[in-house]
Parts: sequence; structure tokens; C-alpha cells
Amino acid sequence: MSKAINTVITGTGSYIPENIISGNEFLNSSFFENGNKLEKDIAEIIHKFSEITEIVERRYVLPAQLSNHIGALAAEKAIENAGIDKETLDYIIFCHNFGDIPSNSNRIDILPSLASKVKQQLGIVNPDCVAYDIIFGCPGWVQGAIQADYFIKSGDAKRVMVIGAETLSRIIDPHDRDSMIFSDGAGAVIFQAEEEAEEKKGILAHKTETHAVNYGNLLVMGKGAHPEETNGNLYLKMNGRKLYEFAVVQVPQVIKKAIDKAGLSVEDVNIVFVHQANGKMDTAIMKRLFKLYGLDTVPENLVPMTISWLGNSSVATIPTLLDLVLQNKVEGYKVKAGDVAVFASVGAGMHINAFVYRF
Repeated sequence: MSKAINTVITGTGSYIPENIISGNEFLNSSFFENGNKLEKDIAEIIHKFSEITEIVERRYVLPAQLSNHIGALAAEKAIENAGIDKETLDYIIFCHNFGDIPSNSNRIDILPSLASKVKQQLGIVNPDCVAYDIIFGCPGWVQGAIQADYFIKSGDAKRVMVIGAETLSRIIDPHDRDSMIFSDGAGAVIFQAEEEAEEKKGILAHKTETHAVNYGNLLVMGKGAHPEETNGNLYLKMNGRKLYEFAVVQVPQVIKKAIDKAGLSVEDVNIVFVHQANGKMDTAIMKRLFKLYGLDTVPENLVPMTISWLGNSSVATIPTLLDLVLQNKVEGYKVKAGDVAVFASVGAGMHINAFVYRF
């Protein structure tokens, strides 16, 4: 009788752009809302924004870099970290939202898929290494991990690399104050099949939901905020207040469903890798989650955060955060064998997903 298979993480890598963008970079900006210029002092707007989101800095790629380039850089590090032959990868799943966007452009390129571009850059010859993309909003990387789990546990694959990369600096509206949230970056993780030992480890359970009917328009592409803009460009737009309210209510419920499915309690969780969207929102999500279990206090050092210095790089936030924690680069956080982690995200769709993992 064959043993059950675990889906375990064997390698991680990330690429953090060198170009640091502080709040001061926006001091000469003009922000508009409903066609009207915001007359508040720009320094006050920037300060208030930072206070609400906890974002102090964000990272932008260099002019010559595209999403597939930084995805490949993270992938190379993950392959090296795992110590594997790249030709043994069965799947490369590239999670993004906007493909490649050249510098000084607003036009996206997703032909061929970014996963195919990465495979080409890595020089992987094996035709049985299947490369494809996922467009699933900010929860894309988590969904890619869930698909990797399906492939591995079905016996279809032994090694799957899931990449999350985005260059949001190329698709944001410079006249929209929400543009200060977004950032660039890339993370990659290799999942591998391992025969189940005495204690089950790896991905224990997962849950995904899509709330499209009532909430699908909270994150959309829309015209520029400046009333005189006539170039026809579309930019990333969000209803920040409604999105916050949606996430704080719905995300804890999805996380609880995943934890319950794993046969565990929130008190069994040692660390939470949550999408770095808004610092205060993530804190509120955790408080709501513990309330669902009748608990009033969230343990200290449960949720590592990088949003203050990396901003929101969409699909890249969680794999980047994971890599930094595993490389002991997030002060106060590390994982050990047996620790239980929750990975969770929310974003355009509106999609919510989570998986429970034992190291």
C-alpha cells in the first residue's frame, strides 16, 4: 500500500528592487478625487496615508526590468536554495495581474505567458516542465500554492515552483493618492512531494472563495483621476473603504474554515503569513479571527510584517515575506520543525484564500 504524500516547501527566493521610494517622493504630486484637486497640504496627505496604511517606503523596479525578469531572479534563488536540478521541475506557475509593462508605458504584455518567459530565461529544456500563468488578484500566489498541492497529491507532479511577481509602479495613476500603496517585487517557492511520515506536514488544508456578485467592483481598471487626461490609459483603482470593510469581515471567516478543515484551532497556529495590503487592516483581520474562536487577544509575534518598508506588491508579498522569515531577515520571527503556519490573502475578484501548513 503506497504512503500518503505531503506537499512541502523545499526552497524559497525573492527579489526586492533596489529603488527605494519614500513618502517624500510624492511631495510634488497633485492628487484628484471625483475630478477635483485635493487642496489639503500634500505633506499632510502623505503623513495621513502612512498613518492609515503603515507604509513608509515602497520599492520600484529599475527602468529596464520587467515582471518576468524579477520573477526569474527570485526563481533562480529558490532553485539554488532547494538544491535541485531545475530540469526536475514539473510545473512553473507564475502568478501576476498585469504581465510585463515596459517603462514609460501603460500597455501590458502577456504573450507568451510570463511562466514561459521564465522557463526560457532559466534555460529549462525539459518539455514536461509545464509553464503557465494565474491571474487571480493579490491572492494569486496562495492559489498557485493550492494548485501545486493538487498536482502533487494527485501524483501528477513531484516538484512545482510557484512565482509571484508584479511591477505595480507601471500601472498606478500618479494623480490617485492610493498609488502610494503599491510596490514592485517578486518571490518564488518550490513545493515538493514527500512521503508522509508519522506526523503529517506540509499543506494540511486550504479554502478559497470568490465574492464576485456584490464585491467584484472593489478593485478594477479605470480612467485617470486627472480630469484633463485624454491618453486613454486605464489604471488600477480601488474602493479602499469598502475593500477594508469587506476584508475585515470575510477574510477571518475563510481562514477559520481552513484551520477547522485541518482539524486545528487558531491556538495551534505559530505564525501567520498574511497578504501585506494595509498594516491596520491586517491587524483588524487577526483580531476578528481570534474573536471567532472566542479569544480577545492576539499573541505577540504571530504576524510578521514587511509592509512598512516594502509596500504592497500584490502577489509577491507573501512569498517574499516567507523567504525573508526563512532567511532570518525579519527581526523576531523564525520557524522551526513542527510549527503551524497560516497563509492567507484577499484581492481583486473579490477572492479570498488560505492554506494551513506544518513545517
